Amino acid sequence: MAEPTPRRNEPRLRPAPLLFEPMAAASDPEHFFDLESIDDPRALLERATELTHAFRAAADRAVEFQAMAAAQLADPRRFDRLTAADIAERAEWTEDYAKKMVEFGRDLLRGGEGSSPSDPV
Repeated sequence: MAEPTPRRNEPRLRPAPLLFEPMAAASDPEHFFDLESIDDPRALLERATELTHAFRAAADRAVEFQAMAAAQLADPRRFDRLTAADIAERAEWTEDYAKKMVEFGRDLLRGGEGSSPSDPV
């Protein structure tokens, strides 16, 4: 299970870097961040675990940005604001989830402590 993302007043832990792969390597379905070339199972477990933490941290952070964007788009002060249904359609969410993400995003924008970023419900 991913650890909750620290709030604004807590330092973020830096996960293992996600290095971009060259196009030739990325087009090979068997190639994944060079893991297939690691023969030592201990080293493979360590690197795969680093990548798992990095992907989780990246996903959590992306969810926070989604929530903040949803809150900004739903802001009643905007002349072009979107409804929860509009946001849900754009993000491929249910309308109920969009409403929860808008609230989560508002909380983040206020600097609040809100729900866990990986589960805004």
